[in-house]
Amino acid sequence: MASNAPHESFSVSNVLAAMLTMRSGDAEKKKVAVDYLGRFQKSNDAWTTTISILQNSTEAEAQLFAATTLKGKITYDLGAQISASDLPALRSQILLLLKKFAPGPKPVRVQLCVCLAILAIQMQTWKDVLSTVVSTLGDDVASHACILDFLRVLPEEVTEGRKITLSEEDLAQRTTELLADNAKQVVQLLVNYAQSSPAAATNPQLFDCISSWLREVPVSVIVSSPLMNAVLHGVTNDKSLLAAADCFGIICRETKDVDDNLETIQALLPKVLELSPRIRALVDDDDTDGFKAITRVFADAGESWVLIIARQPQHFRPLVDALLECCARDKERDAIGYTFSFWYELKQYLTLDHYMEARVQLIDVYAQLVDIMLKQLEYPYSDNPNDLDLFDGDREQEEKFREFRHHMGDTLKDSCEVMGVAACLTKVHDAIKLWQEKYGSQATQTSVPHWQSLEAPLFAMRAMGRMVESDDGSVLPQIFPLLVQIPISNEKLRFAAIMVFGRYTEWTAAHPDFLEPQFQYIVSSFQTDSVEILRAAAQAFMYFCVDCKQLLGSQVIQLQAFYDQILDKLPVSSKEEVTEGVAYVVGVQKAEDVYKLLKLYCDPLVQRLMVKANTATDQKGKLDLADHINLLTFFVQHVLPYIPASSENPAVKYWQEVFPILSTILDNFSHFVPICERVCRCWRFMVISYRTAITSLLGPLANKLAEGFARSKQGCFLWATSAILREFSEDREHVDDSITENIYVFFEAQATSVLRIMSDLPPIDLPDVIEDFYRLLIDALLYYPTRLIPSPLFTPIFQAAVSSLALEKQEPVSAALHYLRDLLTYGGPNPAGSGSDLGPAGQQLRQAVKQLLLAQGEALVKQTLAGMMITFPRDCFADGSGVLLGMFELLPAETATWVDRTVRMLPQGTVTPAEADRLLAKIRERLAGADDPANVRQIRVLLQDFTNTYRRRYVAPRDGLGQLEAARFHFEG
Repeated sequence: MASNAPHESFSVSNVLAAMLTMRSGDAEKKKVAVDYLGRFQKSNDAWTTTISILQNSTEAEAQLFAATTLKGKITYDLGAQISASDLPALRSQILLLLKKFAPGPKPVRVQLCVCLAILAIQMQTWKDVLSTVVSTLGDDVASHACILDFLRVLPEEVTEGRKITLSEEDLAQRTTELLADNAKQVVQLLVNYAQSSPAAATNPQLFDCISSWLREVPVSVIVSSPLMNAVLHGVTNDKSLLAAADCFGIICRETKDVDDNLETIQALLPKVLELSPRIRALVDDDDTDGFKAITRVFADAGESWVLIIARQPQHFRPLVDALLECCARDKERDAIGYTFSFWYELKQYLTLDHYMEARVQLIDVYAQLVDIMLKQLEYPYSDNPNDLDLFDGDREQEEKFREFRHHMGDTLKDSCEVMGVAACLTKVHDAIKLWQEKYGSQATQTSVPHWQSLEAPLFAMRAMGRMVESDDGSVLPQIFPLLVQIPISNEKLRFAAIMVFGRYTEWTAAHPDFLEPQFQYIVSSFQTDSVEILRAAAQAFMYFCVDCKQLLGSQVIQLQAFYDQILDKLPVSSKEEVTEGVAYVVGVQKAEDVYKLLKLYCDPLVQRLMVKANTATDQKGKLDLADHINLLTFFVQHVLPYIPASSENPAVKYWQEVFPILSTILDNFSHFVPICERVCRCWRFMVISYRTAITSLLGPLANKLAEGFARSKQGCFLWATSAILREFSEDREHVDDSITENIYVFFEAQATSVLRIMSDLPPIDLPDVIEDFYRLLIDALLYYPTRLIPSPLFTPIFQAAVSSLALEKQEPVSAALHYLRDLLTYGGPNPAGSGSDLGPAGQQLRQAVKQLLLAQGEALVKQTLAGMMITFPRDCFADGSGVLLGMFELLPAETATWVDRTVRMLPQGTVTPAEADRLLAKIRERLAGADDPANVRQIRVLLQDFTNTYRRRYVAPRDGLGQLEAARFHFEG
């Protein structure tokens, strides 16, 4: 623990003064106050000072700060700063404070309850926790609130508050003592309280308590006790409705293992159905929160019992009908979302052959659900049919509505799977025809009446698009002629129609007679000034070009004129979509036409590029230039003519002409990251797309990548280098040995540059470079193991990887761990690149790897364990444990010793010597049976459990990692 500086005072007055400073507007003084309060919270003085503030201060903010600080002290510092003999006195202090704050303020009272719960977990000699708390706090109304808060937080802290300095075994025992052994007594306490007065029976705290203990008490006990009637009564009371409904939902969720809870479910079903009349009543009373709470109960019941609903559809039909009613009556569309998961889960069963009978019985439910959804999908109505701002300028509400519609679209897809796509599309067709019959004749160039009831089925049709097979001929041929007649004067309708066309392009490709009118509708939409319509049209245009590229191939010349005309008016993302679309069409042309078509399409892009490069002086201009480079890359990706290896590739011929222009742009903007990234991306795709056909560009490309990295220190140059390394590796066909040799020399030069930079700067300043470097090294190790492993760079690369593990960012740490895991495989019989026979060199590589690990392995083990316990992002755990497993497989005895040393370096008080001994004993026990690979793999599980437990129990040390700090990487090359 950090010790207090001898001159620093943490008196009550000083702490309160610092808190007062926190409210001031002086940023410098606030920073000093924050630092002071941070030191105070670590100090030994904090114990007496916080208790003194709680005893004497009348200010709520000071009281809450003191209670929160006390909670942190008990959580993190109890074992190191308070002796076992002083724990009873601390307990007494907290109980006295709880009695004082029983009437409130509630936040302070709750924090003190948490303090007492955490103390109870760690104070293993305290066996009569419940009786002590109840008897000490007394029997008045204020004390009841306090006891209920304590009962609520106790299970939460025991099961979730795992930052506790107890071993797993001690924690398991304490969990049993505090929860399992007290469950029966708690139920009786709650029953007694619920029956003590009408006010108690509807106290939301009662239901919160029941909810908290449902994890520990068998649900059947609650359902068969008077508490169940209390919950039902609570749902009918306005004061307790929300808490009681939440509790009821948790009770239902606790029965989701239906085969184990059949009797309980049969008892609960009529109680749930008793709530059905409340649905309409709450809607009529405009009680939105109450309606949401009731809907949630039905949804929890349905979702938990979905299997038994599929088995007994008739018996549970009233519950399904109640859920349908909730969907239909949800005027605010706030509650219907609770039901979506139920409809999905029920669909999962009904679409199985085993539940075909249930599907037949419930298919009408999904038919009604589609009708309800078509109504709920409608935009709000307005007196003015031309008013498109239907949310009174509330963008948050509009965005919420849009998101809700997409979730509803998923439920429509579920209905398609149950009913069949044709039945769902028929409902869409009927809705469109109904609008045409009622309002179609009233539509004009300036007004479309009741457009909401036409737009909703269009959105539904768009949502169902993924479910439609391309050979479907039942309903769509009737719908599409109607869609191209959709009035274009209404922006919402036009947007919806465009999105439908874009979603059904695979179907249109199989039915070419429908292509022309749809495509013309899309093309004409580019003449609008609406950005939203332009975005939709660009996306749909791309899908048409991708899926109907063969059909559109004859229009490739006309498409270029259209493309050149509309490009500059589009937003960036739409430019990219339209460009990708035309690139697909160019990509299906004859090889002999590719060069002239690339010139036709790309020369104007290159001209724009040069103009932008000459005028890009500010941030906006440079970003515009970077985005424009991306447009060329789409042609590189999708125009891939098939050319024999002996012939010149016409696409490569064109890109050779463009290469000097991109090189000049890179030279002029080498310190602007987005431009570097876009140019590297373009070059990388040239290598990936044209592979060995790009050989003629290799020399200048490698030079530019090396120069670019040296000048900018950006990882994108390494990312592009990896593509060259892969495509021109030793095992590729049509690659000359001299080219392979030159590429490896180029790679070593790049690696040397990176190592020098990593030696000059700490890893925290180079996360992107580290990520791209180790992704590159993964390829180098895979394709050039016989050159990389004996190389003088091999050891510094390893040392730099170990140093990089100190980062707390996922991507670079993952890349370094992946490289290390691959490297370790070369020390054993099955290297990562085992697809190629290493021959006699394999033994030499194994020896080289083991020599490296004997010299450097302890640093790797230390940093990997430190990462898993303290610094690694969660997604890196599996790779970290994989590294440790690899070490145990190669050097079991040495690795066990290094793990032992590392664990004993952990901050004092966080792991006891007994826990460290127990871990090492288990590891050595597994190593004793190392002949069985399963035993060695078990070590990985042991270390994962140990590090997970440590991470749950402790935060990162307040004063740094001490002996576990990563060593700074130095490179002399």
